[in-house]
Amino acid sequence: MAILVGRPLNWAITATAGSGFLLFGYDQGVMSGLLTGIAFTSTFPEIDTTNGGGGSSSLQGTVVAIYEIGCFFGAIFCFLFGERLGRRKCIMIGCVILSIGAALQAASYGIPQMIVGRIVAGLGNGMNTSTIPVWHCELMKANDRGRGLCIELAITIFGVMLSYWIDYGMSYVSNEAQFRFPLALQILFAIVTFLGVLVLPESPRWLIAHDRHEEAKHILWAVERDASTLDPNDEILKHEISTIQQTVTEERAAAAGSSFKSMFKNGQQKFLYRTLLGVGAQFMQQLSGINLITYYAPVIFQQSVGISRDLSLLLAGFNGIAYFLSSLIPIWIIERAGRRKLMLFAAAGQAGCMAVLAGTVAEGSKTAGIVAIVMLFLFNFFFAVGLLAIPWLLPAEYAPLAIRTRAASLATASNWIFTFLVVEITPISINSIGWRTYVYFGVFNAFFLPLIFFFYPETRGMSLENIDKLFAGGKVQLHWKDSWGDAGDVRRSSIAGEGKESGTQVIEVVN
Repeated sequence: MAILVGRPLNWAITATAGSGFLLFGYDQGVMSGLLTGIAFTSTFPEIDTTNGGGGSSSLQGTVVAIYEIGCFFGAIFCFLFGERLGRRKCIMIGCVILSIGAALQAASYGIPQMIVGRIVAGLGNGMNTSTIPVWHCELMKANDRGRGLCIELAITIFGVMLSYWIDYGMSYVSNEAQFRFPLALQILFAIVTFLGVLVLPESPRWLIAHDRHEEAKHILWAVERDASTLDPNDEILKHEISTIQQTVTEERAAAAGSSFKSMFKNGQQKFLYRTLLGVGAQFMQQLSGINLITYYAPVIFQQSVGISRDLSLLLAGFNGIAYFLSSLIPIWIIERAGRRKLMLFAAAGQAGCMAVLAGTVAEGSKTAGIVAIVMLFLFNFFFAVGLLAIPWLLPAEYAPLAIRTRAASLATASNWIFTFLVVEITPISINSIGWRTYVYFGVFNAFFLPLIFFFYPETRGMSLENIDKLFAGGKVQLHWKDSWGDAGDVRRSSIAGEGKESGTQVIEVVN
């Protein structure tokens, strides 16, 4: 913290946050290529669903999905205790717990130990995914925040891609290292994340909320791009701290002393509405059907499209590469196009892909199978552009500081419980109703379009403190008003000029 300032510090923060989410992505994808491996199925024959295996698809779904239950409770832990511990401690504790879970999985010789290992690893990952986006957002400047989170989530997809290729490479190993090495590798990424957070600063907004103003002032100076040429006692920094403190005071008054109870009330600052927007974004991400593909890509290629295991693993690897490359696109356009447009683009594209996927899998010919594979690749493209990073960004952006830790944790908990639902039912659904599985995911994506259009405000380029103005009063503004001043500068923006602009979308919220 004392050595790095300015751009190097910002890149170190983004890299460390990215390392934590690389671990998240790796965890998401690593089991998909292990489930049909010879060493894995001989060690765990109870969940061998390959041809003639006789294993239970229901138990297989549970073993894979129980990880999400651990993640859910990790997020709930942060909901209850995260604000007290702080951002850095939550992440470091999460890394330690995840490493223990990874070690248990890698050493498993039976289903019970594998289940325990996945739950424990999930607890750690739930803590990390609840806290890392908030920590990252609170250390970023307004015009860099969206781009920074997109980089973080692109690294997540690099983790997914890495897991696919490691699974593919290890599929040629005939002994138990075939699955034990990929599972143990999680520990390396956890160690890197732990060490990174250990030497990087705490969130200045958390420090101010806990009356540690001098530390916060130093960190706000250090993360300025031109920190090396900026006086730490500059009046601009003092004013920024006082503005954040004023916002904290106003939010505490609105919370009436209880960040828990206030989350479920719609007072002057619409805490409930803002919490539900974050929860809804994560809900949409999971019910889009992305983890149907992430967790079970090789299984889908084999069972729905009908190609060999080796080719399925190879295609899953190339799908991971395409997914990663697609995830780079929003890094360059999120601060130009904004959150709303990208989410609408993704939902529309995903609905179309699921509809075509259902039709081609139902038809069943070789040509239709090729089209189905293309749809799987194309679905990942739409998702990566619009629904990969933004649902992780919005809970931290929409929620005011007074409830940010709890609101982000609740949103993350919703992500994991719906991930569990999708991962649990997917193998059963594919075995039972086949192509119809893709129909209901297509319907979900179509439903997201009006939900995003009518309820989700645009936060592009806005400081975290200025986002409060969108929710102040009786109406929620879906766009920033030019008459309020500079959306990204807490020093120059003003709530003066409350007059309505022509074309500004608003919605009524019942208090």
